[in-house]
Amino acid sequence: MTTHTEQQDAYREDVLGPGYEVRSLPLRPDDEGDVVATLVRSTIPGGSRKAVLYVHGFVDYFFQTHLADAWHGAGFDFYALDLRKYGRSLRDHQTPNYITSLEDYDEELDEAARIVREEGHDVLVVMAHSTGGLVTSLWAHRRRGRGIVDALVLNSPWFDLNASLLQRTLGTAAVHRIGTLRPRTVVGRLGSSYGRYLHRDSGGEWDYDLTWKPHGGFPVVAAWLAAIRRGHAELNRGLAIDCPVFVACSDATSNPAKEPARVSSTDVVLDVGHIAARAPKLGGLVTLVRIAGGIHDLTLSREPARSAFFAELARWQEAYVPAGPER
Repeated sequence: MTTHTEQQDAYREDVLGPGYEVRSLPLRPDDEGDVVATLVRSTIPGGSRKAVLYVHGFVDYFFQTHLADAWHGAGFDFYALDLRKYGRSLRDHQTPNYITSLEDYDEELDEAARIVREEGHDVLVVMAHSTGGLVTSLWAHRRRGRGIVDALVLNSPWFDLNASLLQRTLGTAAVHRIGTLRPRTVVGRLGSSYGRYLHRDSGGEWDYDLTWKPHGGFPVVAAWLAAIRRGHAELNRGLAIDCPVFVACSDATSNPAKEPARVSSTDVVLDVGHIAARAPKLGGLVTLVRIAGGIHDLTLSREPARSAFFAELARWQEAYVPAGPER
């Protein structure tokens, strides 16, 4: 088990095996004790001055090696960050995924960006999925004007609750109250349909650690959800991200309980209408792409949706991401 005393610069082989290595990022302790984040680095020879830093979603961690391969093919070095209390960073004494403010993540995002820059990269693209898309959007907004992020890529970012108007209003007010009084009260749980669809053991295409990404997720607790809702409200008021932003989502949302056959071709986690409506609020240069047949994590979609997503991303990247100096 990694502790806060481990050296930050001690890369070691990752659980993904040869081709990937990790280093722990010790962070400030919280009320549960020691806290770390984990920076993953692809070791495929490249020597690019451009890099991508990938940030996962809720009940998630980095395992999508084909995503790293796609960025390598476009001429980028690849890094990924497992946030505190997620995946590689989750410790036995911690409540999985638990925070009380999205600004807490600024610490590891700042440190990861600093390391990527110090390791020889002049151009930094931050790519994030789902909850990570909300977290990194707010972080990029707070860090505007500092030249930290050169471009932001959002894969099905979580911009609002996929719930009724009543739940999004009165329900949110109740969550804020509960989160203040009893922060770890369980206020929701995820369904298992999406996870079972994805994982190889239940007929899916993808193999990942079910301890870190269980089918039914981890319990949704009040203080965490209150932090998310504060983030949603801030985004809805409008951000001023000062770099190009690429937002992609499926072309349709469905309810897996009512339409189980559509789990393979729609977003069953978020309302893609919310994503499309909120995207223009991110900043002055936002590109929105809808992927026909895409699922919640577009990189895990069936073909041809998966290739369509990567093709749209490559076209945008060539147009909007700075080329950077040649070595």
